[in-house]
Amino acid sequence: MSAGARVASGDPKRGQAAASVKAAVTRPLAGIVLLVLSTWALSGLDASGKWVMAGGVSLLMLCWVRYVVHLLLVLGLVLPVRGLRVLRSVRPRAQIARGAVMLLATMSFFTTLHYLPQAEATAINFLAPLIVLSLAPWLLKEAARTSRWVAAGVGFAGVLIVIRPGAGLDPVGTLFGLLTACLFAAQFLTTRRVAVDDSFTTLIWSGGVGSICLTLALPFILPDALPALAQLDAWHWLILISTGFWGALGHLLQIQAYRHAAASLLAPFVYLQIVSAAVLGWWVWGQFPDAFSWLGIGIICASGITIGMVEWRRRNL
Repeated sequence: MSAGARVASGDPKRGQAAASVKAAVTRPLAGIVLLVLSTWALSGLDASGKWVMAGGVSLLMLCWVRYVVHLLLVLGLVLPVRGLRVLRSVRPRAQIARGAVMLLATMSFFTTLHYLPQAEATAINFLAPLIVLSLAPWLLKEAARTSRWVAAGVGFAGVLIVIRPGAGLDPVGTLFGLLTACLFAAQFLTTRRVAVDDSFTTLIWSGGVGSICLTLALPFILPDALPALAQLDAWHWLILISTGFWGALGHLLQIQAYRHAAASLLAPFVYLQIVSAAVLGWWVWGQFPDAFSWLGIGIICASGITIGMVEWRRRNL
């Protein structure tokens, strides 16, 4: 729910909160800088996960460390400021559903990274918002708009160029990349359901659901994971633990970015994550997209940015 919708709901407290948020959106440059920094942090998470999986760490063990460290860091930063009230959710079932989808998306994307270069895997992910826009008439009961379907089609054409047969991408990784895009789309949709909660509440619940699920599964995960963990050196342990740090930092920076600038202004800058992913992929593994892959990536970004501008103009006319 948007700030304007909260004011229109007639709830005085929500109206005051919305007004304070609106007043805070006055530093667009700070918002842009924070969002760009968040893309680098999240690309750092992806690169760290890919690195430790190459070192023998299992997918489930990686996800457990990533979620538990994330949760502990966020609780340590947020609870002293907001208190226990930040844990309360207006829609706990929706938060659980979102956390479960987010966990599945995380596992699917790390699997994608195991098989694909980081830049190409990240590019496929940007199909997710276009999927949401194209399905909005049925899932969100929004008006059907040809522009959204055209943007989704153009974006998918860009993905087809990235994953073309001659690109040399692993077919298993490609399938998991497309699955991840669908799961991220589902995550975006469930995020709409929990928009009534404080963003820090959602951040804590997201880490909490994944941490609880994976901790319950730990007795089954740990026996197979122990031999690989025993072989890790201090550097690999540091990178493994850093996955939680990069994830928490990336999401915290995003929250602060949207407190300083409007979402419509920040939308195009989200696509800069492809740049950070490409740089880290080249620096760590020497993997850099070829010209055709960059063409596909450019088409995906252009379709997303264009439809974002069209939607912004439509809302402000």
